[in-house]
Amino acid sequence: MEKSWKITLSDGTQFKGLKLNGNNFVSETEVTENDFKGKLSKVIIEGQEDGQVVKQEYEHMELVQVAHYEDGYYFILRELSKAEIKERKMQGDIEYLAMMTDIDLEEA
Repeated sequence: MEKSWKITLSDGTQFKGLKLNGNNFVSETEVTENDFKGKLSKVIIEGQEDGQVVKQEYEHMELVQVAHYEDGYYFILRELSKAEIKERKMQGDIEYLAMMTDIDLEEA
């Protein structure tokens, strides 16, 4: 029985008829990094595994890679850890404060 997966991104974009190869989702239609930009704050992955319907909701995911091979477009998504989310927020805060106080972080 052929397994088929569906991924829904935060803006409603859907990728249907996906196959799973290890931790890679495989699409027969073209997939690019731009398809995911700004759309990974909430991701729903649905499919079947061992005869059971699987539906997982994730927050704060990132695209690891997209690769094109003869049999399709392979892509990997992963969920960010709480530590990674905290670190990215702190870095954003630092960059914002630097901008507001006219400090060049590149010179340091």
